[in-house]
Amino acid sequence: MKAAAFAYLKPASLPEAFAALVNPHAKVLAGGQSLIPALNMRLSSPELLVDITGLPDLAGISLQAHSIKIGALTTHAQIEACELVRKHVPLLAQAVRHVAHAAIRNRGTIGGSLALADPAAEYPACAVALDSVLVIRNKATERRVKAERFFKGLFETDLKQGELLVAVEFPLAKAGDKSVFLELTRRHGDYAIVGLAAHNERMVFLGLDSKPVLLQKKTLRQTKDQLPRNPPADLYHSSATKRHLAGVLLERAWNTP
Repeated sequence: MKAAAFAYLKPASLPEAFAALVNPHAKVLAGGQSLIPALNMRLSSPELLVDITGLPDLAGISLQAHSIKIGALTTHAQIEACELVRKHVPLLAQAVRHVAHAAIRNRGTIGGSLALADPAAEYPACAVALDSVLVIRNKATERRVKAERFFKGLFETDLKQGELLVAVEFPLAKAGDKSVFLELTRRHGDYAIVGLAAHNERMVFLGLDSKPVLLQKKTLRQTKDQLPRNPPADLYHSSATKRHLAGVLLERAWNTP
């Protein structure tokens, strides 16, 4: 199948991008690893594709006073190779190795993953577990949104018409912090059946609902009791199986030193 016809624009600056995004039928292209297949299957049919790849203001990883700031166009591979991430955001460093395959990690971006809000993706769960802040801009203003409030539902976020996710800020790890990322897949690189991003008292599951599922750490039994009773089944796994596997991951994370 081929994509439906659309207009294409590759803006040379953020102001030009924001001007194009006034069109309510425009769609942003970042890494394109999810959008291009969706276009080809006609699951998405925008009038205008706004290709923001190459905008220098939207890429890069920097150390701030209290956080690591990662530009939206930073690729998974760049995150995987970054010593600052390994040192200061170990949960993200663990998670990025689970993102698809090397070819996709070379093209896909953190901003694209977060803005897509796929409930089976690794980064949304990590962002919520770390209580991260997403930086959002339009042509006139900038606002900052906690990750827990950013994800609204299945492929639904707090982004409004004309806005771009430009960066995400992850708090710096402190001495004594415990971060564990685990997921179960049928084959390496497949979408997760279920996954867990755990940081101190925040236990966040992916693949159990239409958005990341945050549990507060109590006793193991009490935390298990917070798991959704009827997570969505998929083609291969029943709701009961997914809930059971979530409990398995919770126990593994609990017993990880």
